[in-house]
Amino acid sequence: MSKPLMRIPYTGPLPPPLVIPATANTLTGAAKALVEFLTHQRTLNDGNGNNKTVLLTGAGISVASGLADYRGPNGTYTRNKTYRPIYFHEFVSSHEARKRYWARSFLGWTSLHKSHPNPAHYAVRDLNKHALFSSVITQNVDSFHNRAHPNLPVIELHGFLRSLVCLSCRRLMPRDEFQRWLAKLNPAWDNFLKELLETGALDTEDPEERRKKGYRTNPDGDADVPGAPYHTFRYPACPACLHRPPIMKDGSKGRVEVDSDGAWSEKSDSGVLKPNVIMFGESIPTEVKSQAEAALDAAGGLMVVGSSLATYSAWRLVKKAFDQKMPIAILNMGGVRKEAEFFPNYESIVDGKNAFRASLAAEEVLPEVVRILGAGNAHR
Repeated sequence: MSKPLMRIPYTGPLPPPLVIPATANTLTGAAKALVEFLTHQRTLNDGNGNNKTVLLTGAGISVASGLADYRGPNGTYTRNKTYRPIYFHEFVSSHEARKRYWARSFLGWTSLHKSHPNPAHYAVRDLNKHALFSSVITQNVDSFHNRAHPNLPVIELHGFLRSLVCLSCRRLMPRDEFQRWLAKLNPAWDNFLKELLETGALDTEDPEERRKKGYRTNPDGDADVPGAPYHTFRYPACPACLHRPPIMKDGSKGRVEVDSDGAWSEKSDSGVLKPNVIMFGESIPTEVKSQAEAALDAAGGLMVVGSSLATYSAWRLVKKAFDQKMPIAILNMGGVRKEAEFFPNYESIVDGKNAFRASLAAEEVLPEVVRILGAGNAHR
């Protein structure tokens, strides 16, 4: 049996980005080389029909939607140097950690909820009209791929923010409904959010403009407001567990208690709601891991967009593709973890048929690929 696959971030420095082929250093050159890569895979036949490309995406593809990236354009943590995501064990074991998480999530949800897929996501949809992609594996939790191209299969490697899951009964709950509960339990925070709206901090999709207004958002849908009293925040219990206490692993009946307003009480030992995402330090479900590996095995090539491969769960997929001698393309601003390993003898590569690497914006390159192929307009 394989070991559990955890979402662990790599925070070390990344290498300077490669350029493959040499002509991929401009928008036009990169787009033409990427067209070569995608169309060349369709001409190949391994006898099993595996001649499409599987797409692996990360936070960088959603930056143009107004969502922050973990790293800056040079591959370093310059966006928010003090940002430290919550780890799974902290969320599960600490009431105070959950208060802080849900307070930040309460503020950040408005930005995520107002955001939309950008031209890069719609370019994926339009390129699929040429049957270039077999499926999408995304590290992102924003559900933009599902919205932009519902007919192209999407494997959400790290889950999704559109729902919550109860750690006891495993029932799902819509995030919009939970947001209304949070507002009701935390009127002062709700007023603070309204004040943020009045400042215009949420009107712009530019993360830099938001930071100037004292409001910083992060890729996992939370927000950071320096000096905020997170300890005052309250969150509800799972309504299903409150109605019918869950059975614990030892066979005993769980205890779920709430205060007079319906907020989860520390007297409880169950009924905790968690975002339906894979937090750092949490194991990716075996079925999701298997789906991602199967998608890779069913493809003829791999294309990475907007990911520095800083999490091992993503890096290992590219390493698997390399070990299987699959053609690899990477479109990402800044460096990528151990990228030189995937492109041996890269200096001798003269076209994009079997290898591609460019450090350019996905929302610019992919629509240009669409234009060259005449596949659509890369917008809604």
